[in-house]
Amino acid sequence: MDLSHHQSNLSLGFSSHRAPASEDSISPGVDPCSRAPSVPLQLLDQQSENQRDGPAGEDERDDSEDEQKEEEFRILGYSMCIKRQRRGESTSSCSSSTLIPSKRAKSEPDLETRRASVRSWGLQPLAVADPDVFDIMEKEKQRQVRGIELIASENFVCRAVLDALGSHLTNKYSEGMPGSRYYGGNEYIDQIERLCHDRALAAFDLDSESWGVNVQPYSCTSANFAVFTGLLLPKDRIMGLDSPSGGHVSHGYYTPSGKKISAASIFFENLSYKVNPMTGYIDYDKLEDRAVDFHPKILICGGSSYPREWDYARLRQVADKCGAVLMCDMAHISGLVAAKECLSPFDYCDIVTSTTHKSLRGPRGGIIFFKRGKKPRKRGFSLYQTDESDSYDFEERINFAVFPSLQGGPHNNHIAALAIALKQVATPEYKAYIQQVKKNAQALASALLRRKCRLVTGGTDNHLLLWDLRTFGLTGRNFEKVCEACHITLNKTPIFGENGAISPGGIRIGTPAMTTRGCLEGDFESIADFLLRAVQITSTLQREHGKLQKEFLNGLNNNRDVIELRSRVESFASQFAMPGFDV
Repeated sequence: MDLSHHQSNLSLGFSSHRAPASEDSISPGVDPCSRAPSVPLQLLDQQSENQRDGPAGEDERDDSEDEQKEEEFRILGYSMCIKRQRRGESTSSCSSSTLIPSKRAKSEPDLETRRASVRSWGLQPLAVADPDVFDIMEKEKQRQVRGIELIASENFVCRAVLDALGSHLTNKYSEGMPGSRYYGGNEYIDQIERLCHDRALAAFDLDSESWGVNVQPYSCTSANFAVFTGLLLPKDRIMGLDSPSGGHVSHGYYTPSGKKISAASIFFENLSYKVNPMTGYIDYDKLEDRAVDFHPKILICGGSSYPREWDYARLRQVADKCGAVLMCDMAHISGLVAAKECLSPFDYCDIVTSTTHKSLRGPRGGIIFFKRGKKPRKRGFSLYQTDESDSYDFEERINFAVFPSLQGGPHNNHIAALAIALKQVATPEYKAYIQQVKKNAQALASALLRRKCRLVTGGTDNHLLLWDLRTFGLTGRNFEKVCEACHITLNKTPIFGENGAISPGGIRIGTPAMTTRGCLEGDFESIADFLLRAVQITSTLQREHGKLQKEFLNGLNNNRDVIELRSRVESFASQFAMPGFDV
C-alpha cells in the first residue's frame, strides 16, 4: 500500500523498537530512502533511546555499536527504518533528510568564522543594514534643511551632541545614582553623570551646597511627575496654569467636560489658575484667592505658551501663605534663564524642572533641580517643611521617585550629550545666541503687529509669541496645515476664552531653531511675509472649501499658490547652515 496516502496523518501515535541491522526486518516493498517522509523524523536523545532498548537487563551498547544500527519505526502499521550515519560515512546511499547524525558528528563554525559573522553585521552602516529606515531618515533631513522651523519647543543640536547620542554609551545599564548602581562596570558612566551634574549647576550659576540636580528623567513630563510622586500622596492637591491659558497638561488639566488629560490629574487633585481674558497676563490676585481656598501642596509656575515674564516673588508669597512647595517648570525658558536674559526662578522656587532640548539646544530629556541644605526661614505649615527638621528633604524623595519608582536605567548617551550641551551653555557665545533669539522674537512680533495682526499680550518678553488668528476668521488648525504644506512648521494653540482646544484659534511661534541656523532680525521680516501669504491662502481655501478639515485639505492638493509659496520658502531656508550634519 502506498504510504503517501497517509503522509498527512504522520502526527498520529507510533511505536519504536530496535531491529537487527538487516533489510529482512523491513516490510517488503518499502524502501527506506524512497519512502522518506518530506519532514525529517526527530529521534529522542541517546538516554531516552537506551531506556527503550530491548528486555530489561540488556547490556548497554557503546557508541560505535549504536552508530551501526538501524532504527525501525512503525507508523500506521507500516515499518520504516532510519539508518544511523557512521562518523565519516557517505550519505549518498540515502536522502540526508532521513538521517539524524549524532551530537558529536555535528560540525560547528570555527572561531574565526563566528568572529567574522559578528563583524559583518556589527559594522554595517545604516544605509546597508536598513535602507528602508535610511531612506525615510534622509527625507526627514531634507525636510529640516528646506523648511522654516518655528515650533517654539524645537531646536537643532550640534554635531557633538549627535555623536554622543549615537555612541556606545547606549550599551550600558546603570540603574541607580553615581556610586550606588545596581550593576557593575559603571566607573566611567559615574564620571559622566557627575560631570553632567557639575555642568548643570554651573550653567545656572548654582551652589552645590544649596542645590542638587537629577539628570536622569526621560522628559520634563517625567520630571514633573517624579516630583509629584516623591512629594505627594495620591489625591493630594496641585495648582498650575490652565492649559488654554498657556500652561502645560503635565501640571494637571481637565477638559470642559471633566475628562482628566494627564497622569497629574488622574492621581492628584488639581485646580488651575488662569490669565486675564482681556490682557492675556496672569491674574495674580485671583491666583492668590484660589490658592488660599484650595491649599495646594505644590504650587506650579511656568508654562508652554506664555510670552511674558513670571512674577516669582509674588508666587513665593502665595506659596508661603498657603503652605505650599513652589515649583517652576522652566522647560521653555531654561536657555534664557541660563543666559540671564530673563528672571530666574532659582531665587524663589524650591524645585525647578526643565526639558533639555528646547532653548538649551541639548538632547531630548528632562532635568530636576531641588533645594538642599538648611531652610532659610519658616514658611508656614507644609507637609515637607515641618518643625521637626530645618533642612530640605527633597533630594532623597525625588531621586527615589525617578528610580526605582518611575523609571528604569538612565539613558547614558543622553546624559553625555546633555553634559556637552551644558558646557556650551556656560559660554559667552551661548549668551549672544540667546540675546539674538529674543531680538528675533521681538522683530517678528513687530513685523506682524505692523501688518495688523493680533498678538496675545501685544508682544513677547522671551522666545515665543501667540498669534490670535480669529481676527482673520481662521482656525489655527487650518493655518497650521497650509504652513506645513508650504514647509513652514508651527503649531496651533488655544487662546484663552475658547471652549477647549478642539478648534484652537491661535498659533504659537518660536525663534530658537531658526536663530540656531543663523537667522537675524531681517530674516524674520521675510518670515513674517511668508506667514502673511499663508494667511491669504488659508482665507481663500476656507472660502472655497469651508472650514471642515476633510474638505479643506482636499483644496490643498496641487494648489498653485501653495506650490509657489513652498518654492519661496525652500529657497530661503536652504541658504542657512544646518548644525549637526553636512547637507
